[in-house]
This record gives sequence, structure tokens and C-alpha cells, in this order.
Amino acid sequence: MPWPLPALLTWAAAWAVYLGLRGLDAPAVVALLCGAVIGALPACCSPWPLSGWRRVFMALGFPLSLAASGAATDVPAWAWLLPLGALVLLYPLKAWRDAPFFPTPPGALQGLKRLVPLPDSARVLEAGCGLGDGLRELHAEFPRARLEGVEWSWPLRIACQWRCGFARITRGDLWKTDWSPHQLVYVFQRPESMPRAVDKAARELAAGAWMASLEFEAVQLEPDACHDCPDGRQVWLYQQPFRPRRHATPTA
Repeated sequence: MPWPLPALLTWAAAWAVYLGLRGLDAPAVVALLCGAVIGALPACCSPWPLSGWRRVFMALGFPLSLAASGAATDVPAWAWLLPLGALVLLYPLKAWRDAPFFPTPPGALQGLKRLVPLPDSARVLEAGCGLGDGLRELHAEFPRARLEGVEWSWPLRIACQWRCGFARITRGDLWKTDWSPHQLVYVFQRPESMPRAVDKAARELAAGAWMASLEFEAVQLEPDACHDCPDGRQVWLYQQPFRPRRHATPTA
């Protein structure tokens, strides 16, 4: 969906909820909170491949436009903290150290099983599963695997379990979850947190197990394989025992 259509649809939905509730004589604070939640959900959990700044614009568009319109003169000043509170509830501050809602695009892992042959009933973990987009792609590739996900946000954990009935979803810290029982751990992190993921995988994954990273390479390791996604991104694949990257020697 071309930009800015996702933002326009999100803002329109938030305004529709706000005006509908006000038309039903709902308190202004309740209408503001509901509209803000409607605006924040697509921004945080959008199936569209949007940049971080565009997600911010989507989430803040409704409360900012409401404030600028003057239509919420009866909303108390403290109520403007409610949209922020709803966002923190959905995505706790602790999770911002990791990847802020990077959903796996549809079809991104198609063909991955040719590079990562897993036995039937292999245990596969998505570390930081969000709404389960990665788990759904993994399930399409490895339908007989025992899929698991770990997610810190409890609303997202509930929504993920509802979307991914084929997997076992737990609420927890991906950095404290034991990776050792799994034959494949899939991550979609960010460059700053990749060294931590590499260190954890090196300590906990058994020989022969894989770590797969969408888009962001573990620069300190030599990849064992690389999967090309339809949208041009790559999945970097590393199998235990990991191989340190060989630094090129300078030419004379």
C-alpha cells in the first residue's frame, strides 16, 4: 500500500471512533483514549513495510490533529498523557532496547528450508515474536516443526497466540529465555543488538543449530548461507559452531 495511504486510513479510523463515541455522549477522555489506541495499533503492528518515522507519524497523527482542530477543548490537560500510556502498555519501555516492531514481511522466508534442513519436530524459536508474522512465515516453511515464540509485551503475546494457534507463545525476556533446546532461532533485531544476539547464540545453541537474522548481518561472523527475500532483503544464516569473520589483509 503506497505511502501515505496507510497513514490516511489510520487517521480516518481514529477520527471515526472519536466522533462516533462523542456522538454517543461518551466522555471526551474515553473518546480520546479509544481514538489514540485505534491510531497506535496499525502504527505499531502494521503489516506494511514502514520505516520507524512513518510509524511515529501514524501513531501521533490523530492526537496532534485533534489538538490542532480545537475540537477537544473539554479534554483535561492530563488526558493527553493517555495516548502515551496506551503505547507504553502495548510496547513496554524495556522492549525499546530491542527492535521496535519489525514485522517479518509476507513471503520473506519462502525457500528457507532449502538452506536450513531441519528434522521433523525440530524446535524453532522466534525471539521477540511481536504479533507472530515471523512465526507464520516459519510455519509455512517448516509445517512439522514445533514452533515457539517469546514476547515481552503481554497484549502482543495474547494477540500472537490468537493469530498463531500452531505455536506456543510465552511472555518473557528474549535475552533470558534459554535458546539451547532449539535447532533454529530466528531474530529480526537491529544492528545495535546483533552482537548481544550473537553472544547468546554462541553460548547456548548446540552444535548444528542455526541462528537466522533477517536483514541485519552479524558482522563479526562468517555466514554459512544467505537467503534472498523477494523484497531484496536478506536472511543471514549462521550454524554452530560459528566461524569468526576473517578480516581482509591490506594490499601492498
